[in-house]
Amino acid sequence: MTHQVTLLMSSFVTHDVKRFVVTRPDGFEFEPGQGVELAIDHADWREEGRPFTPTSLRDDRVLEFTIKAYPAHEGVTQALHALQPGARLLMSEPFGTIRYKGPGMFIAGGAGVTPFIAILRQLVREQRLDGHSLLFSNKAPEDVIAEKEFRYMLRERCVLTCTEAPAPGYENRRIDRDFLSRHVSDFDQHFYVCGPPEFNESVNGALKDMGAKPDLLVFEA
Repeated sequence: MTHQVTLLMSSFVTHDVKRFVVTRPDGFEFEPGQGVELAIDHADWREEGRPFTPTSLRDDRVLEFTIKAYPAHEGVTQALHALQPGARLLMSEPFGTIRYKGPGMFIAGGAGVTPFIAILRQLVREQRLDGHSLLFSNKAPEDVIAEKEFRYMLRERCVLTCTEAPAPGYENRRIDRDFLSRHVSDFDQHFYVCGPPEFNESVNGALKDMGAKPDLLVFEA
């Protein structure tokens, strides 16, 4: 790990997702969408680094992370959620293939939306949000990260679907080929895809079958 950072604050944004604000090392730069490896600076956890994506803007003076806990794993995310302000973390340099390439559609499953938060916020800051849309799948409405922000940013171009809990304002189905055929008409735009591995494989496969060019698919390889 390259940097040591300090936890300044954390707060829940959904029932199992927390926003973490940490100090930003001097000279640290990243492209929205890139990830870093984080580890708790404690003997029990220093070798247990995991990838997370900064959700802050490039020029923010602090770094923000939006991290979901997985209690069943009894692992790093659960330990992160238990940290108090003042805790120290170890952080790598940024890495990853997800970054902004041009106007297009963001397609996310669950916590896979986190790389897109920084990208969309940066586009808002630069007044370049036109021509972008979001398809975002979760199990239930209470699982949706940054729902109000996404709806405010994108209006009708924010399409939320919940697979296990029908509710007004949400579609009730998985993002599959049929779903994509009803929401995608332009296959010459970029498609930014992030979710569990099986989600990425299914969505990317469907998009390519429907005519999307492979070089327009942006995902973590």
